[in-house]
Amino acid sequence: MNFPSRELDIVRLAQDVANGLAANPETFPAPPASAERLLETVGKYNAARDAALAAQATAVKGTASKNEALEELAGLVKSNLRYAESVSRDDPSRLQLIGWGPPRNRRFNELEIPGQVMTLEVRQEGKSWISLGWKEPFDGGPVSAYRIQRRRREGGEWTDVGTSVETAVTLSEQESGVELEYRVVGVNKAGEGPASNIVRAVL
Repeated sequence: MNFPSRELDIVRLAQDVANGLAANPETFPAPPASAERLLETVGKYNAARDAALAAQATAVKGTASKNEALEELAGLVKSNLRYAESVSRDDPSRLQLIGWGPPRNRRFNELEIPGQVMTLEVRQEGKSWISLGWKEPFDGGPVSAYRIQRRRREGGEWTDVGTSVETAVTLSEQESGVELEYRVVGVNKAGEGPASNIVRAVL
């Protein structure tokens, strides 16, 4: 047999070993780690796992609140910018008073790379699958497609694991039992824009 790689399988095996040692002291009289120590360490793991899950839930809730506030803020700013562009049509230099500029020519704009994909979030997840959603960039050229990228949290290169023309995607056959990071990049003929924020999940 091969030693398991998934967390739950390791814990289940530890419990089986502890139970077997406790039931068969004549066969295994002096193991390096006693049944009591194994069960104590299983208890430590369970407590640490519960604490990690609680912290993750708090982080997810905080990220969702931040994303909602950012989306509301962006909507308010866009409304004011449209208003300012309307009232300053005869004198675009007035827009500089609020840190903005005159509308760019659309033909030129289409030659630009997309802006940063906004508010990426995990919408649902299960064993070996995950659903992601995000908001389109506020600026830059129009997005032709979105590239979804993934890596292990401990490091490594970002790799493409999917594409979408919508602002959502469900990825199947994802690696299980390790913490993964995801990000999304908008692309068009001019190139790719800045990557979105990063989200993490253990599937």
